[in-house]
Amino acid sequence: MHNANLGTMLRTCDAVGACLAVPRFPWVPEALARGNTLRRPACVHWSGDQLTWLACQRERGARVVGVELAEDAVRLADLRPARGTTVAVLGHERDGIPPEALDLLDEVVEIPMVGTGTTLNVAVAGSLVLYKLAGLV
Repeated sequence: MHNANLGTMLRTCDAVGACLAVPRFPWVPEALARGNTLRRPACVHWSGDQLTWLACQRERGARVVGVELAEDAVRLADLRPARGTTVAVLGHERDGIPPEALDLLDEVVEIPMVGTGTTLNVAVAGSLVLYKLAGLV
């Protein structure tokens, strides 16, 4: 996720009452610090190995929703709001969610596109999905 996208996602998580889980890549702490315009500390969890963290969340009963183009994906308008712990998984803007993480998803949501593009910016897509999961739209 690009540095600016990380700051956008941090603010969106705060807006909907969610936490942001991020891997311990060397550039992430600086990107969070630069993108954090919140007046209070943000809720950030460090995930370590992403696949292990995701599998652990699922084992603990979390609903895992991936934002991806897939045959069995539900449209954003049909996504059920979260009623318990829910993890939204965002992939790379170009490559999507890694294949090894797809098996850890409980469901996949896609955002319909009318124009010529096939995907949205990852922070925009993530923000739309988080607002829908929060039941705010």
